[in-house]
Amino acid sequence: MVRSGGRAFIGSFTAAGGPGLVTAEVAAEGGALALVAAVNDVPDPSYLTVSPDGAMLYAVSETAEGAVAAYRVDGGRPELAGPSVPVDGSGPTHLSLYAGHVLTANYGCGSVTAVPLRPDGTLAAKPSGRLQHTGSGPHDRRQRGPHAHQVQPDPSGRWAVSVDLGTDSVRVCTLEAGAPALHRECALRPGSGPRHLAFHPDGERAYVVNELTPTVTVCRWDASAGSLKPLTEVPLLPGAPAGDAYPSGIVVAPDGRFVWAATRGEDVLSVLAVEADGLRPLGTVPCGGHWPRALAERDGFLYVANERSGDVSWFAVDGATGVPRYDGSVQVAAASCVVFG
Repeated sequence: MVRSGGRAFIGSFTAAGGPGLVTAEVAAEGGALALVAAVNDVPDPSYLTVSPDGAMLYAVSETAEGAVAAYRVDGGRPELAGPSVPVDGSGPTHLSLYAGHVLTANYGCGSVTAVPLRPDGTLAAKPSGRLQHTGSGPHDRRQRGPHAHQVQPDPSGRWAVSVDLGTDSVRVCTLEAGAPALHRECALRPGSGPRHLAFHPDGERAYVVNELTPTVTVCRWDASAGSLKPLTEVPLLPGAPAGDAYPSGIVVAPDGRFVWAATRGEDVLSVLAVEADGLRPLGTVPCGGHWPRALAERDGFLYVANERSGDVSWFAVDGATGVPRYDGSVQVAAASCVVFG
């Protein structure tokens, strides 16, 4: 039996009936989740991240106005640590911690915002800067302008990378006087619609899951230069999709041997083996629900937030083959992400 334990935090869309921010206990033996409490302090806390010491949790508020909130989670129940802070950007879908700031990727307007952290981990009263993306792509409806979907630090901690679905590119940034500053924009295939990026543990490879085409772009990452170079594009689904297929989350195994990606519509998890020059598709398994919006890995288990079926499912991963086996689920209406702290 795999040993686990600890806590999970689940985000949800309150506008679609979700309970807000949900806390769950992770079973000490195995990966099962047991729901503990929910708080509904901010609307649509769709994406979350936990501080390295586990004492604070940060949530976007994915609304037209756009905001970020901080919670103290060193007790039994999350407690809002001050008012939400507007991010000067619409529809933030992702956030991360970088260089003493919270960065948000604002999908609606296509920008990245930096909000400083105080020494106690709470948020400053207002952002310290914002980087507006520019550009468009060939997809008539989805790429009329920029749509930043994810922002995260690279493994070296030197750079922040933002993935933009609307401009088919990944931007490499730093902070200058607290403001995100563009270092380099790395172009991907026009029309691919990049959504999220995951780094390989070796710090030299990265995998970008594309929402507008069910593929993963394999890239070489050069931390010394802050440069991302696309190498090849690998299909996630066998044959042509039967209907709508919109990839969402992507995770690399901690040992670097496998990559998993979730696809909405087809409602599957794809399993890919990592090879020296790319990825080799191994097949797919059902995601345990409908519309898998986000994917996470912990202690040999995969966790899937299935938005439209309203559940979080978990899968035990076969260490030899990388294939996930459905192991259970809990009901969370309009679930959007799961993180661990």
